[in-house]
Amino acid sequence: MTEQASLIEYPCDFPIKIMGKAHQDFTQTTLAIVKYHAPDFDITTTAVKASRNGTYLSLTCTIRATSRSQLDALYQALSEHSMISVVL
Repeated sequence: MTEQASLIEYPCDFPIKIMGKAHQDFTQTTLAIVKYHAPDFDITTTAVKASRNGTYLSLTCTIRATSRSQLDALYQALSEHSMISVVL
């Protein structure tokens, strides 16, 4: 799919939800991956939510997406990390 065929107009604000087991380094590690792929991402805007029993964490990061390739690379990096279970 080419960028012209994308349903998303770039640049745009794009929320990404990232979930994984609660681990002391989960938030810091996840935000480092997001910041690498979206250098202008403001980490203070991240919404963090723990599961009812505190076993899992969910982070919602809204980045300024500049291209489909940027989003693809970010999703791939997040999905491949062992601490991250789900990326939406």
